[in-house]
Amino acid sequence: MKRKFVLAGACVALCSAFCNAGVAQKSGFDNSSQLDAGFHDMYNLHFEQAHAVFEKYMAEHPKDPMGPVANAAAYLFSEFHRTGVLDMQLFTNDQNYLKHKETPDLEIKKKLDADLTKAQQLADLILANNPNDGRALFAETLSYGLHADYASLVERKDIQGFEFTKQGSFYAHRLLQVDPKAYDAYLAVGMENYILGLKPAPVRWLLHMAGGETDKVQGEKDLELTASHGHYLRPLAKLLLAVAAIRDNDKAKARGLLSSLANEFPNNPLYAQQLAKIS
Repeated sequence: MKRKFVLAGACVALCSAFCNAGVAQKSGFDNSSQLDAGFHDMYNLHFEQAHAVFEKYMAEHPKDPMGPVANAAAYLFSEFHRTGVLDMQLFTNDQNYLKHKETPDLEIKKKLDADLTKAQQLADLILANNPNDGRALFAETLSYGLHADYASLVERKDIQGFEFTKQGSFYAHRLLQVDPKAYDAYLAVGMENYILGLKPAPVRWLLHMAGGETDKVQGEKDLELTASHGHYLRPLAKLLLAVAAIRDNDKAKARGLLSSLANEFPNNPLYAQQLAKIS
């Protein structure tokens, strides 16, 4: 059976400047509280407020790739919200996912692509001078993760999404070599392992030969690290673990994760709605 649920970078979930202050200090940035506010607005579905925060940050820190990549994350999440992609029922039932298709908003895609291009250009400039700059490596990881999410979940271009996933995983591994405590980066490698590990054995073998990581158990362990210790991507990791728990028929774990998210983001009805469905 064809199963689709690719790296959420996250994002998207992305979306995920880092999981701890140590990485920020290494990269010479100590302005993450402003980004924190924007990500919190994004997870609460206050997209206009999130964009306002991120655009102000970009104006004040024009050389930081985390500004445009965070703004791109807000565009992606707004598109996820509009199209209903974040409904857990799509990912716990493969047939529901295959039937669910929405027309992409081309204006949003244009803005998303522009921000991701800017983020990658800024990160490339930093990495050209310092290949071990943690903040730039994370921006690359998140950027490719967002590309993968949009290609796979909105445009339904699985092959292109897989290619973006591999690129994001490459930067995530480089980042974890620099700082094993950059917990948000574990979401990238965890999602690749978990999602590709769901596929039938012959497909997993082919994906592994193509450079994909296909260990479902290891993938869940990596997601747990982000859910427990991550920063920007911690909420997304919890949501993905809740999906995994439902697929494994562990409703108690799913309820615990969703309850935590509902309490943290009361203005986002998604978590409470999903909680009601499994209860």
